[in-house]
Amino acid sequence: MRRNAPAKDGTPDQLDAVTLGQFLAALPPEVSVVNDAGTAEVPLRWVEPSELEDPTPYLMDGEFVLTAGLPFRGSSAAKADGYVRRLVAAGVAALGFGLEPYYDAVPDHLVQACRRHGLTLVEVPASVPFAALGLEFSKLLESGNAQVFRQLAETNRHLMRAVLSARPEHELLAALVQRVPVWAVLVGSDGRVRARAGTAVGLSQLQPLLKKLLGGSGPRVETETLETAGGPALVFGHPLRSTRDATLGSLVLGTERPLTPAQNNVVSSVVGLLELLVRQRTSGSLAPSQLATALLLHPESLSGSNGRELDSLQDLLAQSVSGTRPGPVRVVQGVRAEPSTALADGPVRELLQWRRIFDTKMVELTDYGFAAVTRLKVDESLLAEVEQLGWRLVVGEPTGLPGLAAAYRRASALRPRVATARKSLREEELTWSVTGLLGSDAGALLAARLLGPVLELDAERRASQLRVLRSWLGAHGSWDATAKDLGLHRNSVRRQINGVAELLGIDLGQAQARAELWIALQYVDDAAQAEPA
Repeated sequence: MRRNAPAKDGTPDQLDAVTLGQFLAALPPEVSVVNDAGTAEVPLRWVEPSELEDPTPYLMDGEFVLTAGLPFRGSSAAKADGYVRRLVAAGVAALGFGLEPYYDAVPDHLVQACRRHGLTLVEVPASVPFAALGLEFSKLLESGNAQVFRQLAETNRHLMRAVLSARPEHELLAALVQRVPVWAVLVGSDGRVRARAGTAVGLSQLQPLLKKLLGGSGPRVETETLETAGGPALVFGHPLRSTRDATLGSLVLGTERPLTPAQNNVVSSVVGLLELLVRQRTSGSLAPSQLATALLLHPESLSGSNGRELDSLQDLLAQSVSGTRPGPVRVVQGVRAEPSTALADGPVRELLQWRRIFDTKMVELTDYGFAAVTRLKVDESLLAEVEQLGWRLVVGEPTGLPGLAAAYRRASALRPRVATARKSLREEELTWSVTGLLGSDAGALLAARLLGPVLELDAERRASQLRVLRSWLGAHGSWDATAKDLGLHRNSVRRQINGVAELLGIDLGQAQARAELWIALQYVDDAAQAEPA
């Protein structure tokens, strides 16, 4: 059997070459099959006459070899067996034996050798010249090529319709697996699956291949062989690249057999279209400019008074964040961990980087870093990728278009905390209180500043003063309630509170002063830990 020949699966649109079965069916009825090795679906490369005792050095796989029997004159069964064995090892599709001038029937030992080694053997009568067989194959090949071209044209039309659909990536993969016997997985630059078609292996099995695809550069195809439930599968991946050679994602395909040139042509077309789509998502689109124009000219449309206008804006926002339908989005603000660091290639490269990472065209470069609107959840793997680049994030809660401005203000309010603590935070994980928003670092600074004179006392006096102050503030300045809570006389409580006020230089009659002290008391332990040893 041909060494590199994929077997057909019965699908009419397989983009394959002329098969042995098609060729034999086109021959005159006088040509008969002496031994059928079950290779009718094997593609033929050429029809080649040869009278050499060993023609294999001059053959390509998939050929139909013709002989008038000269190599077998006076030969033994062992010699015929060796001849057939060499043909099979060379990937010959079939052997045609011509009757006359040397033989009037196919030798029995040749028939037995072909049956033993699984080689199709065909008897060609003297009335059918070898040249007629070659001519018939050429006609079939020409007709087959024309059919392949027609199929490729129809396939390209199908692919273009998929690109113009509401879900172009999903439709492209569906069209691909209909035309080519593969399964397909489209993976974004973040390593997440964006679309799939066919029965694919698990994403975990593809991680080594994806690492090579996402980490390399330049045009390339990475291949691997994986063990699946159906047996070994040939897996190959194509990177999807930007015009600046940044990897924007990858297409991974799996098949049980090598593809024909025509099938590889379809794969190349799909890779090119996916590359255009992903570039369009990250660098070019009409949706953001339409959205910006609508909001600049009609800011009242966000009020929701006109449902149709708001729905139209929601659709434009979805397209701007690489979505296929309206849904919740997030405001993300990025702060450099080291303010002096900046991308060496300039603002355009930086802008494209954030568009790629967050899969959105809604990105703004700012004096503190960047702000983006994204539909992604910003999971731990994406957060780790950004932090490895030297950035810390404020990740906002999900919101719709009307709530974006408020979401941006909330993220901006949290940004100083990220800059101070030098670690990312998620808005949805915060406790919405003064202490929750202030954070331990800023709270420790506040406690050290307001309570510094008390914190400098010896341990026993410090504990006593803080205990009285905390109880008095918690009782809203009630002398009797504090005395009862601490088991002290109310005059003793009054004397100690006046001593604290004098030590701190604060008028405890002011509500603001008492509120600030109460907040600072929540961070006394953090302030003590921050003191130098």
